[in-house]
Amino acid sequence: MTAEVLPSPAPRDIETISLIGFVHGVSHFFHLLLPPLFPWLMPEFGLSFTGIGTTMTVFFIVSGVGQAAAGFLVDRFGAVRVLAAGIACFALAGVVLHFATGYASLIAVAALAGLGNSVFHPADFTVLNHRVSPPRLGHAFSVHGLSGNLGWAAAPIFLTGIAAAAGWRSAALGASVVALLALGLLLWRRQALTDAEPHAARAAGDAGPTFAFLGSKAVWLCFLFFLLITSAFGAIQNFASPILQALYGLSLTTGALALSTYLTAGAAGIVLGGFLAQKQAQDLLIALALGVAALLAVLLASGWPPAWSILPLMAGIGFFTGTAGPSRDLLVRRAATARFGKAAYGRVYGFVYSGLDLGLATAPLIFGGLMDARRFGDVLIGVALLQGLAIFSALRVGKTT
Repeated sequence: MTAEVLPSPAPRDIETISLIGFVHGVSHFFHLLLPPLFPWLMPEFGLSFTGIGTTMTVFFIVSGVGQAAAGFLVDRFGAVRVLAAGIACFALAGVVLHFATGYASLIAVAALAGLGNSVFHPADFTVLNHRVSPPRLGHAFSVHGLSGNLGWAAAPIFLTGIAAAAGWRSAALGASVVALLALGLLLWRRQALTDAEPHAARAAGDAGPTFAFLGSKAVWLCFLFFLLITSAFGAIQNFASPILQALYGLSLTTGALALSTYLTAGAAGIVLGGFLAQKQAQDLLIALALGVAALLAVLLASGWPPAWSILPLMAGIGFFTGTAGPSRDLLVRRAATARFGKAAYGRVYGFVYSGLDLGLATAPLIFGGLMDARRFGDVLIGVALLQGLAIFSALRVGKTT
């Protein structure tokens, strides 16, 4: 047995997985740098919901475009440098927010945070694929997804807590401190992320021409999969609470609880999905999990279930969607290595995961009209339809690779 196929020592794998998981959690924390502070920012600068919401569109557009480009930087300069630059952008975004004087400042904050966010998927998955033993990759991707959910959960508590006690400008500085601590940890333990193979040598290796991956059908199918699945997620994340209030007469508090239940169950599904993803049939697992989630969404859209069943149904949708997560990431790995080998991890993951940002940016545009027309059930039908199309694209990836 050669050194290449020998599994890495467990302590090394654990340190790499933990460090990447932590910085990924920080990236999700900065997804929500602005939204928890909307109640303070809107009266401060005289903004409408449309105006303040545009900041998040800017965030995801910059992140999506930047993510496609960041993959090339990862392949050329290495993940640690690129991750450090992304976290530095987060710290700067918090400082700019602290000194914000108007709407243009908030747009600049969103753009900086989006630029910082753009580096994480190509850098994270390049490190995990190079540094973690294949038998532990499913668990690595599970921790990666779970840490992102924890980052989402931590941001509102952290930011609103500081804003309520000391003002929103202090909350912005607090976010910068979080980024600086993450940057310090990354640089201190960077040897856990540095690949032994020089990046320049790898870039000249087996990846082929720089843009050759754009000719791969599997890569485009993976991009489509992410666009579809995150558009469905964005619809639930943005509109689940008012939909359930309208269809089932839930209170504002219970509607918010339903969304929290969805996200929490999604985290639990990610943990289970890390074990199931090791079974190799990732495309079939994705099809089964998303199929169940889609059926539950259709049932919820029908208005038939009693009110007491809403939380369990939301939990089921979240759990099965989360279960597909680690298999989704391994499926992209198969698409990357099928033709281009390890040398193209950064650019493939960067391009494919830009579909995630595009999906989150377009979901409010796709479903906002249905919400304004009070076609609440149709939004959930749309979620199910998107999940069904995502199943088809995942199965096609499986056949192609």
